[in-house]
Amino acid sequence: MRSFWRIAKTALVIDNNLLVSQLQGVKTMLHTAAEVKEMLTKLIHHLKSTKSLYVKNPEKDFTRERKLSFEKVITCLLGMGGGSLANELMDQFGCCADLVTVSAFIQQRNKLLPSALETLFHLFVEKSECSSLYKGYRLLAVDGSALQIPTDKDDMDSFFPGASNKEPYNLLHLNAMYDLIAHTYTDAILQKGRVRDEIRALTDMVDRAVSSHPTILLADRGFESYNVFAHVQEKGWHYLIRVKDGGVNGGIGHGLDLPSQDEFDVPIHLLLTRSQSKENKKLLTNRNKYKHIHYSQNFDFLPQKVDSATPALFYELSFRLVRFRLPNGTYETVITNLDPESFPSIELKQLYALRWGIENSFRQLKHTVGLLHFHAKKAEFIQQEVFARLLMYNFTELITALAVIHRDDKRYTYQANFSVAMHICRLFIRSNTPSNPEIFIAKFITPIRPGRSAPRVRTAKSFANFSYRTA
Repeated sequence: MRSFWRIAKTALVIDNNLLVSQLQGVKTMLHTAAEVKEMLTKLIHHLKSTKSLYVKNPEKDFTRERKLSFEKVITCLLGMGGGSLANELMDQFGCCADLVTVSAFIQQRNKLLPSALETLFHLFVEKSECSSLYKGYRLLAVDGSALQIPTDKDDMDSFFPGASNKEPYNLLHLNAMYDLIAHTYTDAILQKGRVRDEIRALTDMVDRAVSSHPTILLADRGFESYNVFAHVQEKGWHYLIRVKDGGVNGGIGHGLDLPSQDEFDVPIHLLLTRSQSKENKKLLTNRNKYKHIHYSQNFDFLPQKVDSATPALFYELSFRLVRFRLPNGTYETVITNLDPESFPSIELKQLYALRWGIENSFRQLKHTVGLLHFHAKKAEFIQQEVFARLLMYNFTELITALAVIHRDDKRYTYQANFSVAMHICRLFIRSNTPSNPEIFIAKFITPIRPGRSAPRVRTAKSFANFSYRTA
């Protein structure tokens, strides 16, 4: 499991000018922040019109007009930051005689099914897909990140007892798919920490993904799996996935005959089978052409168990195994089905460097959007807030992309300050700002410094006490 307090590592030094020349700008049908908000509002109204699917008691829940209506509860969840629940409610409703109490809000949100915010997130993704491309391809990265939640010893699927006299804790695992050029999340699957399955989550997200453009999937080590490659291949996509280097035991390279030189680009054409008949055992000696998939391994395109009398079935898989040197002198190995003429090894190195965008997005999601702080103990409430934060991240990125940034300083390219943009968009959701927040976002900018090699010094935040946040 990746560390919960993950500190960003030094990114690969890449030619930023070359990458910029290959990136095509964000294209979307949404031209103003008001249109983005209107689209979100319509989706919330759509949920309300079918609220029987998203509330626990359709005949009773949200049937009367109250201050905390169906739409208002969802809007409150979207607009929440990392403050205590009482403070968050005051920020949204103001200090007045009939201030919404913490208890009243909890009672109302308890009427929502966990699927309500998840469905809203997926609807928002569907309606706001951007055609942001790299050399004609959409770039999607997949990764996972741990989320610490209030301790519950009874939830054995997420509970960890701790080690070396440390306090016990509970973890959820967020599996996410992220558009590296549009800077938005396209899908997410939430799993409990002890029963997480990142590879299955990845294949599920690939299978249900919708993209109107040729797509390249990027992923780190831990996702190297013939099942993953096959699912992406069946989707008609391309992939670029880092694998264990140097033929390490358990890695895909370990089962292949590879060149002895430090750098290589080797085409591999495999026939995968579960059969171990006498005839097949002879074939399996050719390690670069035939591969046996054990019945205990997940592979969805071959029967799990094969009768000896049944003719052998094969699944064809073609890819390149590429090893290249990094600027720091170490080596990295990747697997891809991209064409070698369009994507030689030097291009793969630059392309894979873009995968770091999802790591940066996780850091912003936790520290800026507030995914380190939940306002509940119940698992269903936490699920609400996870998908609310993902939606707000996308909402902010869509509006930020509309901000026109002017700067006389020619040394750097400037971008909007995401922390300030998130604050402005929260106010916008709460209807406390003018209808053009993109103008205000454009006033708060930071320079982009390509090739930065020294990581920023960051201090990990401890998990906030639950009573502190709800009092």
